[in-house]
Amino acid sequence: WVLLEESGGDSVQAGGSLRLSCAASGNNFDFDVDCMAWFRQAPGKERVAVATIDGDEYSRTNYADSVKGRFTISQDSVSNTLHLQMNDLKPEDTGMYYCAAKMYSCGSSVVKGGGRPFDYWGQGTQVTVSS
Repeated sequence: WVLLEESGGDSVQAGGSLRLSCAASGNNFDFDVDCMAWFRQAPGKERVAVATIDGDEYSRTNYADSVKGRFTISQDSVSNTLHLQMNDLKPEDTGMYYCAAKMYSCGSSVVKGGGRPFDYWGQGTQVTVSS
C-alpha cells in the first residue's frame, strides 16, 4: 500500500507563489512507485495532470503547457516527499491539487491526458488564486 498526503494549499493573489508538498509512505512506495504527478481539478472541470516526475535516478519531468516556466516539480527521495513550486500564479490555476503515484514510468503522455491510470491518490489540497 501507498499513502499520499498533500499540504500547502492556500488562497493567494495573482502573481503570488505557493509550494505544495505530498508526503508519501507505505510498504510499497520505495519498490513499486515509478512515477509521481500533480493533478489539478478546477471547479466543474475534469482532473488534469500539470506535472510529472519519474522515480528513477534521472527524475525526468514533464509539464502541461499551461504551467511550463511557472511550476517546478521535484522530489526528495530521503523524506519521500513530492513538491510543486508554483510561481506567477494565475486565477486559472485555481483548483484542487492532487498528488498521485503509479507503478509505471510517466512518459510524456500523462500531461497530454494519456498514459496508464495512476494507482494511488491523495485527498487533495485547495489552491485559490484571486485576480
